[in-house]
Amino acid sequence: MARGRAPWVLVDTRTETVYVMEGTAQDHHVLARYDDVSLGRGGVGKTHLRGDGKTPLGTFHIAWIDRDSRFRIFYGLDFPNMAEADRAYGAHLIDKQVYDEIIASLAAHRIPPQDTPLGGQIGIHGLGGGSLLIHEAYNWTEGCVALTNRQIASLSKWIGVGTKVVIR
Repeated sequence: MARGRAPWVLVDTRTETVYVMEGTAQDHHVLARYDDVSLGRGGVGKTHLRGDGKTPLGTFHIAWIDRDSRFRIFYGLDFPNMAEADRAYGAHLIDKQVYDEIIASLAAHRIPPQDTPLGGQIGIHGLGGGSLLIHEAYNWTEGCVALTNRQIASLSKWIGVGTKVVIR
């Protein structure tokens, strides 16, 4: 097993579980597991559009952290990423100007624009003052991955800016 490498996050959308992993996708060790997470109210998909409520599938990285979020802690993803921008541009969901803005931001290691037709503000967060009963009964987010406040506090010891997040 590849020990000593930076932890990364795997979101298994079928089991609604978040894992903190160490090592590679093929040779890994589970460091932590968080069950019964909530996903987007619109399900999951390869392409996320503003307002569709889908949790995007793909490989992302933590781009920013808001510890004063209404969701207690918010780990923002680098969404839209290169793969998402390529897919959306190829499908004529965004124009060349938006595509170029996304690519330039990513190349400069900046947070990609959050106000494109692809939406933004996708991340991993807690409940904040939200209802645990709703969290346990429904996928309620606008496309994010939500954990309980206790789970997000525990997750925070494993991740930071730059952490890889695989949503599958």
